[in-house]
Amino acid sequence: MKKALTLFLTAVFAIFVLSACQNDDEDKESSKAASVEVNKEGFPIVDKEIGLSMMAPGTGMEEWKNMPTLKKYADMTNITFEYETPPLSDFQTKLNLAFASGDISDIIFGAGTNNLTPAMEVDYGQQGVLLPLEDLIKDYAPNLQKLFEERPEVKKSITTVDGHIYSLPMVNAETGGTSASWYTGPLWYNGQWLDALGVKELPKTTEEFYELLKRFKTEDPNGNGKADEIPLLDVKMDSSRPWLLSAFGMKTWGIEENDGKVRYTPIQPEYKEYLTFMNKLYEEKLLDPETFSQSDEQKKAKGQANRVGVFPDWFSFFTTGETEEEAVNNPMFYPLTSPVSKERVVPLNPGIQRGTFSITKNNPNPEASIRWVDYFYSKEGFVFLNQGPEGYLWEWKDKDAGTKKQLEIPEGFESSEDYRGTLTPDYGIATPGLRSPIEGYGEKSDFEKFVNAETAKKIDPFGEVPFPLVYLTADEQKQINAIEVDLQSYVKQMEAKFITGVEPLSNWDTYIDTIKQMNIEKYVDVYQKAYDRWAESK
Repeated sequence: MKKALTLFLTAVFAIFVLSACQNDDEDKESSKAASVEVNKEGFPIVDKEIGLSMMAPGTGMEEWKNMPTLKKYADMTNITFEYETPPLSDFQTKLNLAFASGDISDIIFGAGTNNLTPAMEVDYGQQGVLLPLEDLIKDYAPNLQKLFEERPEVKKSITTVDGHIYSLPMVNAETGGTSASWYTGPLWYNGQWLDALGVKELPKTTEEFYELLKRFKTEDPNGNGKADEIPLLDVKMDSSRPWLLSAFGMKTWGIEENDGKVRYTPIQPEYKEYLTFMNKLYEEKLLDPETFSQSDEQKKAKGQANRVGVFPDWFSFFTTGETEEEAVNNPMFYPLTSPVSKERVVPLNPGIQRGTFSITKNNPNPEASIRWVDYFYSKEGFVFLNQGPEGYLWEWKDKDAGTKKQLEIPEGFESSEDYRGTLTPDYGIATPGLRSPIEGYGEKSDFEKFVNAETAKKIDPFGEVPFPLVYLTADEQKQINAIEVDLQSYVKQMEAKFITGVEPLSNWDTYIDTIKQMNIEKYVDVYQKAYDRWAESK
């Protein structure tokens, strides 16, 4: 019995000693990881390899651990990752569960503002789950620091109400003359129809636009002998609306800022004029009667059947089914003026996507982590992230001259974009970095030249950002949440009713009274205060 007790106590003591040693080793490893020396310039970022964890939305093209870009960058930096990449469709749910449990990865990458919302940044930042990044940026992120100095609006747009930065953005470096400046896909004219009718100059006023739509309706521009033309086509007005609202002096459908004053456009007199004009188009069947009921697939089918005169899309050939070479004949919509707005204006993309990179409290190496992401805010770093290392999409043609040669994609891929999605995480999600045009492949295509020229002529001279990216306090967010869902639902419903004539515009005052009862004054006031904070920040 005594011998058995002795053996038992010996075993317990051994387990205790072993456990203590293991804990001591873990503490040492943790301490060592936390105090790892970070090189402030060049590569590697750390002299001895460290491992971190990352949570990001997966696009299903390839396991991140197998992506050549990430494998090459691990070699360059001496930082490896364990990746958690739930499908994009399920990412927000998984991210919310990770926040709730506290078992969250060291880095949140590529979430974007739809998944890591501004309210979440503020909430989890103030709880200490997301680390403040501004001091790390000053000490370890020279590319980001340079960006903040050159473009103060970027720093203002990612600094929360408590003065901290909890998440880094994706930023467009050069938007002028490229599609990066687009607020949404533009309206395009059917060039074949313009040629058939001998139209040499595009409409520049709402009246001229109306007259051209009437010609599209009555003069058989598709030449099939049938009265099957649809002058103006959209799905629920979501894509056409920004460009048509602008003809009446409004930059967006909702909150916008003009000369420091915030307003809600769907209650403005100019909005009533927009509805009146659209109702006129609908009543005369110049606007597709199926606008508020059809799907994107139905819209595309009409475009491919050459039944459409004016339509929205990112590029016109997405709707028409033409080639890029044929699509250069489809001119971009020219901004209109109207009797209530003599100045041309179009909405402009702010060029900033928030919520793309955050460091959590579980991260033992925030300094190394911020250096890791800072590379993507350099021109060289973004090209590496976007195009991957040499030997997959490209190879050097003349390295000294900076020219590259595009490589043939392997069999089994429908496009170079599909193949690129297996090489890099910069595919289908908002990744951190300073996005700039990819150069070195020689002369641009005729279609790219066409798009850039149209943008430089018809969007850039008239573009204004409708409203800056702001943050709300927790109390302000609560007030907005109590108003916004019902407000947006009602306004959207009434737009369709007014345009189709189900609700006569003689009931405009009733519409306004209903919105006032929804506390629109408080809604605008919250955004006015948020704008004022943004404007006054440095």
